Amino acid sequence: MTEAQKTPEREIGAASGWPMLVLVIVLFLALPAVLIYAANTRGENPLLVVGGILIGLFSVLLWSGFFVIAPNEARVLTLFGDYRGSVKRNGFFWTNPFMTKARISLRARTLNGERLKVNDKMGNPIEIAAVVVWQVSDTAKATFDVQDYAQFVAIQSETAVRHLTSAYPYDGGEDEVTLRGATDEVNTHLQRELQERLHRAGVTVIEARFSHLAYAAEIADAMLRRQQATAMVAARFKIVEGAVGMVEHALAELAKGNIVQLDEERKAAMVSNLLVVLCSESSARPVVNTGTLYP
Repeated sequence: MTEAQKTPEREIGAASGWPMLVLVIVLFLALPAVLIYAANTRGENPLLVVGGILIGLFSVLLWSGFFVIAPNEARVLTLFGDYRGSVKRNGFFWTNPFMTKARISLRARTLNGERLKVNDKMGNPIEIAAVVVWQVSDTAKATFDVQDYAQFVAIQSETAVRHLTSAYPYDGGEDEVTLRGATDEVNTHLQRELQERLHRAGVTVIEARFSHLAYAAEIADAMLRRQQATAMVAARFKIVEGAVGMVEHALAELAKGNIVQLDEERKAAMVSNLLVVLCSESSARPVVNTGTLYP
């Protein structure tokens, strides 16, 4: 849809309904008085009867021009298919009775998307769902540029979630942007893409974020084992790194205090024993040497 085809919103004012309400009440009160007077004249003046009927019809016509706008609501006014403007001010108003006054809500709404099964960037099937908070900001676009703006929001939200999911892996390296790791960045991307899609419907996206994210059932067990293995390997790296540092510190302290002089073979044996003790998953059971250092 080009910019020329979009309907720009025109916010207009409307006349207060209270003065016109007084006029309508006066006309309604005058109607029975005219009819009673015409009956008392025994039909000598038929124009009175015609006038009474016209007063009644005119009163009903005027009555159809009243409308009320509650907080966070608006009315889109059209006259014989011609868009005349939108009234967003709260209150009791009156306008041309032939105007069509379409009610539209400006309140914030929440779309709780259904769980979708989508392949991520790596081709892994995942389950994902999103929550979108939105509201109508342009009443003309929401009314005239899309068929049903609420349905349009639902469909475009699902499309955006599918497209975004295929652009990121579920998880990966530390420096890689993933669906599971970079939650804030991905949510910002989702909100920005949704806003681009929903702008043509006059809708503003207040917030968009994932409400559910998990591997699909058919690969969940395998991926869980992979995550556990990755975490175990990372933990082992940390343990070995710390153990090597402790061994280096122990050797340096022994040499610094001249506590004992060890040749290269004894140092290797000591390093091996310390690494076994420090890196072992079970508690070590040391063997105490009560004899000499050398056999």
